[in-house]
Amino acid sequence: MPAFKLRHSTLSFLSSTRLSIAQCPRARASPPSLPSAAMSCTNRQAMGVAEVSTMDRQLRLAGERELSEFSQTLQQPADRSAPPAELNGDEPGRTTSTKPSFFSVLDTREPPSPWHDLAASVRSAVSRCRSEYSSSPLRCIVSALRSLFPILRWGSSYDLKSFRSDLLAGLTLASLGIPQSIGYANLAKLDPQYGLYTSLVPPLIYALMGSSREIAIGPVAVVSLLLSSMIREVVDPSTDPVAYRKIVFTATFFAGIFQVAFGFLRLGFLVDFLSHAAIVGFMGGAAIIIGLQQLKGLLGISHFTNSTDVVSVTKAVWVALHEQWYPYNFMLGCSFLIFILITRFIGRKKKKLYWLPAIAPLLSVVMSTVLVFLTRADKHGVRTIQRVKGGLNPSSANQLRFRGPHVGESAKIGLVCAVIALAEAIAVGRSFASVKGYQLDGNKEMVAMGFMNIAGSMSSCYVATGSFSRTAVNFSAGCKTSISNVVMAVTVFISLQFLTRLLYYTPYTILASIILSALPNLIDIREAYNIWEVDKMDFLACVGAFFGVLFGSVEIGLVVAIFISFTKIILNAIRPRIEVLGRIEGTNIFCSTRQYALATKLPTLLIVRIDSFFCFVNANFIRERITSWVLQENELLQEIPEKRIKSVIIDMSNVVDIDTSGIASLKEIHENLASLGIQLAIINPGWRVIQKMKLARVVEMIGGHWIFLTVGEAVEACLGKKDTGSIC
Repeated sequence: MPAFKLRHSTLSFLSSTRLSIAQCPRARASPPSLPSAAMSCTNRQAMGVAEVSTMDRQLRLAGERELSEFSQTLQQPADRSAPPAELNGDEPGRTTSTKPSFFSVLDTREPPSPWHDLAASVRSAVSRCRSEYSSSPLRCIVSALRSLFPILRWGSSYDLKSFRSDLLAGLTLASLGIPQSIGYANLAKLDPQYGLYTSLVPPLIYALMGSSREIAIGPVAVVSLLLSSMIREVVDPSTDPVAYRKIVFTATFFAGIFQVAFGFLRLGFLVDFLSHAAIVGFMGGAAIIIGLQQLKGLLGISHFTNSTDVVSVTKAVWVALHEQWYPYNFMLGCSFLIFILITRFIGRKKKKLYWLPAIAPLLSVVMSTVLVFLTRADKHGVRTIQRVKGGLNPSSANQLRFRGPHVGESAKIGLVCAVIALAEAIAVGRSFASVKGYQLDGNKEMVAMGFMNIAGSMSSCYVATGSFSRTAVNFSAGCKTSISNVVMAVTVFISLQFLTRLLYYTPYTILASIILSALPNLIDIREAYNIWEVDKMDFLACVGAFFGVLFGSVEIGLVVAIFISFTKIILNAIRPRIEVLGRIEGTNIFCSTRQYALATKLPTLLIVRIDSFFCFVNANFIRERITSWVLQENELLQEIPEKRIKSVIIDMSNVVDIDTSGIASLKEIHENLASLGIQLAIINPGWRVIQKMKLARVVEMIGGHWIFLTVGEAVEACLGKKDTGSIC
């Protein structure tokens, strides 16, 4: 009886396995037939022991044989074109000749035109808005406002605990932002109060419209340098400061307009023209230029060059050192620079003391101001700010100039500043959003940045964006929402109202040391090394941007970076990847023979894959490459005619589109191969590709039965193992 129970369990397992396998699409073609397994237990018990043993042995052998066949069926790749096999009772495994109807690779619907996709998107948005408006006009308006002002979505759930965190973060942020804003205004060749103005209005607008919870808004070093270096070529700030400010505000207005347009029209991809490598190089070069510019304040030099390239700045410093200069500026600035760097080192080592490097710049301003006042160092050559205009931001709407000779220059400067500011802000916002685990909408960020700069241009502000150093401080201080920006703005407003007079004795050298302390964050040597390791062409763009800024100008650095990036794109388009495919032994998987050593080429076949679009810039290259491979291969195998190439299979799965030049090259490839007696087969052309091939009669020329869905089907057809008529 134990042996009988074991046999009975085996039969139950075989029956259940049969049901499981029958549910598989690959095994459904040949379901198992175990009639004896249905025999009842009662009938089996009525038999003799010998008969039961003989029957069990037969059933076990039959079950093992059928399971082996189904295992092989499951291991074979899914061949949707093969007809279902039905097992015959007398001749197991023999397939019938019945062929089911099956879809053709050519039987595809017409792809929608780009205008159709755009119209569908617009219709969907309009219909959604219309349905909301018809159900409730108020609901439609509220939905639009909540989309434009994210604060309306999370404001209802804002609590006192979150406000405490934002209050602490905002005060910490203000302690760093106030001295930095004054220093960056000096870098932009503006009076100190304009840096404080830029830390007041734009953060308030962003708190209402921005979607990032951590980003800190205000002036930044790179944009300040960009503005001063580009505008001084139009107007000299030392000779005509009023005209200089008007161009600054007008360029800020244009920057906001461009940013809003990018967001509403979903043109954020324009920012991506500045690749990551180009930004790394640009930031590094700009940081060095900014540092060299700060030598004027650090050394107390009165006359300095307006050029930004390293040669001119170094020459100006060399000349100034051989003239009268005051070493007290250098001693004071270096002392507090060391103090700020030490506090930053302590803050990195001990995370609980994150507030120490944040308030170090403010402490430096307070201590240096008191020190200059007590020692009367301003009488001994230490240059001080002396006067900072207090009060709320005055209106600058009447200073915007949309007529005159400099409107085009202002628009160009605004466009460059808009792209740089967006690239920095979105990179900063997304990096911290990924840490917090939420998604940042780049288009909404562009709209928020644009509106805050438009408002800023009318309230005496220049281009503002997200600062990495201040955002890191805001994040470390535990901010919960963008209310921390509001707290910082209120603190700046209080400073403008009551504390500006106390800045009379603040030395310029301390502002230079604060800016210098922020520059190491802009120079990312480790990332530049990683770029070198990963992609040499990207590293070339990085180095080009770096040296362009360093030895030319900020504009030259940007142009060089964009030029190298576009050159890389064009080279990849002109010389696309064309891989020769081989089969992994024992499988029906085909992959690149260069990438995988196990992939071996099949005799009499050349299988290639095009990993690019097929258009006018690369059509001739693709045609010449495939034709030359065929000729070289046949020339090498001239003495072995049975192994010469008889079929060429082109895998077009990765070709998303083709133009008329690509169509013409495809026709030439077919004609050249046909003249050599070689058959051409096409694999899985894309939706738009197959439609254009039909319209150009390429399908008719090649033959519809030589267009396949998979490489395996084409290989079997070319080797004569499959009837091609069953495929298409």
